[in-house]
Amino acid sequence: MMEIKGKKVLVVGLGKSGLAAALFLRRRGAQVTVSDVRSAEALAKEIPALIEAGIMVESGGHGLLTFRRQDLIVVSPGVPLDTPELAQVKHFGLPVIGELELAARFLKGHALAVTGSNGKTTTTTLLGEILKAGGLPTLVGGNIGLPVVALIDESTEDTWSVLEVSSFQLETTVQFHPEIAVILNITPDHLDRHGSFENYCAAKERIFAAQTAGDFLVLNADNTPCAAAAARSAAKVYWFSVEHPVPQGAWLEQGSVVYRAAEDAPTEHVMPLRGIPLKGSHNIENVLAAVVAARLAGVPAEIIRHAVESFQAVEHRLEYVVTHNGVQFYNDSKATNVDATAKAIAAFSGGIHLILGGKDKNSDYTLLSDLLRERVSAVYTIGSAAAKIESHLRGVVSIYSCETLDKAVASAAAAARPGEVVLLAPACSSFDQFENYEQRGKVFKQLVKDLRD
Repeated sequence: MMEIKGKKVLVVGLGKSGLAAALFLRRRGAQVTVSDVRSAEALAKEIPALIEAGIMVESGGHGLLTFRRQDLIVVSPGVPLDTPELAQVKHFGLPVIGELELAARFLKGHALAVTGSNGKTTTTTLLGEILKAGGLPTLVGGNIGLPVVALIDESTEDTWSVLEVSSFQLETTVQFHPEIAVILNITPDHLDRHGSFENYCAAKERIFAAQTAGDFLVLNADNTPCAAAAARSAAKVYWFSVEHPVPQGAWLEQGSVVYRAAEDAPTEHVMPLRGIPLKGSHNIENVLAAVVAARLAGVPAEIIRHAVESFQAVEHRLEYVVTHNGVQFYNDSKATNVDATAKAIAAFSGGIHLILGGKDKNSDYTLLSDLLRERVSAVYTIGSAAAKIESHLRGVVSIYSCETLDKAVASAAAAARPGEVVLLAPACSSFDQFENYEQRGKVFKQLVKDLRD
């Protein structure tokens, strides 16, 4: 556990995790300063609590001297590490860590961490439910809602902290050491931040960088970049696959989910495939990953089955909203990359009116072409990525430029026929027109519900 009492600590970026980190550090006796590029007006909600706690606030930009006068810098996940101020202080040897790494040095008990390009939130939430059902003291947090530092005070030596961790959080880890690490899949995402797919893969693989032979790494045997990571791990590797049996882990066999603890161990029947309540084949992968991680944490198969069968879809992840005039509306605002959108489209047989767009992440939308031809009746574009999406998909499918979400919902609802689907699965981040994907999803749901009034 690191000593921070009396140390000068700068927290860069005042997102949810930055705010939690600053207040935690102050409670532990650090002299804390917060620096954010946003104006004081934009930070009006956060500043009073910080000032009251005795934390200095620098807004409207980063001062280089502010960065130089510190013992430790804690950077929020949304702040790129190549900002000039961070690059310079790293050159001077000042330690720069993220909120996840900070929390990891104080969190008690067992850590079970989940990453991947898609499916993190569903799998993390499901694992939290399974472990609780198994009688294990369980906390859930990370990229999913509660910052990891917010779990520290509740954690005990017996606690299981189930954490969703992103590539942005993993970039700054050093000692973060989950006993069980899960990589669901790795497909191109956040290339605007990481620069290349190789850098993105390397960030994801940091989830197991501190693991040892006594730990467990759960990997997707059907995803090539994910499977390739096994060679670089010191942990015991377990697998999941929807395509074939695996030496140890979970797979599908004769309409059932099965699990094997070791190559020479008997196969356990966990649950029938039809018992999985979530829509889409990608959610079968999420369940298989959760089965492996939960069995490694000691939860019996029967308890896993009951927890999965009673699990409700997570908000904004292929979430059914309503049927209006015979048309079903689905909210998959969490589909913030091309692969997630492909999985959402594949969950329906056809007749899809698809809303695409937002802030581009240096994505290749041509990868959707075959699925669009097969299953999508029309695409409705929104946001700053619209022109790029239209250029990539011209001639593949009918495209209507709508600019904003309200116009897209109205156009799609007017065009869709009974039995068809209107699907928000944007393949982009939300930050051009919305605060986050949650706000985008909530606005979509309200717009859809307004159609009936």
